[in-house]
Amino acid sequence: MTDSYPPLPDPLPENIRSVQPGGGKCYEIELAWGRLRRWYLKTFRRGYVERMAALRQGDVAGAPQEILDPRDLKYCCNLCTAHWEPEDDPFRWRESLPFARWGLAELLLMGGPLLLLTFLIGYLSEPWCWLLLVPAAMFGLIVYFFRDPVRIIPQDDDAIVSPADGVIAEITELDHYDFFDGPAVRIGIFLSIFNVHINRAPRHARVVAMHYKPGEFLNAMNPESALRNEFIWIGLEEVERPERKLAVRAISGLIARRIVCVLKPGQEVQRGEKFGMIKLGSRTELILPRDSVRVEVEVGQKVQAGSTVFARYLG
Repeated sequence: MTDSYPPLPDPLPENIRSVQPGGGKCYEIELAWGRLRRWYLKTFRRGYVERMAALRQGDVAGAPQEILDPRDLKYCCNLCTAHWEPEDDPFRWRESLPFARWGLAELLLMGGPLLLLTFLIGYLSEPWCWLLLVPAAMFGLIVYFFRDPVRIIPQDDDAIVSPADGVIAEITELDHYDFFDGPAVRIGIFLSIFNVHINRAPRHARVVAMHYKPGEFLNAMNPESALRNEFIWIGLEEVERPERKLAVRAISGLIARRIVCVLKPGQEVQRGEKFGMIKLGSRTELILPRDSVRVEVEVGQKVQAGSTVFARYLG
């Protein structure tokens, strides 16, 4: 069997104009809110704007809008180098929330009305008040989906950790994989709507190539989904041993239609570091050089991003 990855792109593919290149309704609403927020800040809080501009580091070139404070970087941090030091970021506290920061808008826009409806139905007399269980269950599911639990990252030097939560759906040997210029093994993970959907880096590595393909939204259990669905492919090489290469591919699903990836070519990630998510059920693949690793998972096994050891380097 053979497989290949798309030809190496320019530093950042032209069709990646956001960390969420597929867009979405909640995404559009959040961008609209950002425009209103920036107007308010420039009109009524000029001192704050000037202070944040003085503290900002890097370059805003490439950003699709004004960068007034760290909130403006949420969807375009892969397009520019602008940033604030942690001590200068007044919104750093959001990183400590037990929810995926990339899903906070969905959590508010989808979960907020359900929570309000739950309280309103609760004021009805019996037996109608018990209908609150329906929106309450839906609200609980949304909160559960966007959870972001703490993970313990293995310290074994040769360990390659899982890039996603879920169940191992396939382990397939490939006769040739272009990125490695040799044989490979592809490990596919199916993520149901009940899994944590945050992606994590399998190794301390540097991004050397990326590719984004718009596509369909077939059920992630369908083998055709790997070929026809929207996906983001990330080629990595280890920082300390660049000859070691690996690749991650995040694939959308029937319900999950939005892929988030904050990476850009040249960027380094630590093993277990969060780099994105797939919203609402999907598939993630890790491709490794076949003759250089020993796979330590099996089909049907449950895995956790950042903590389950997928494979180990030989020697």
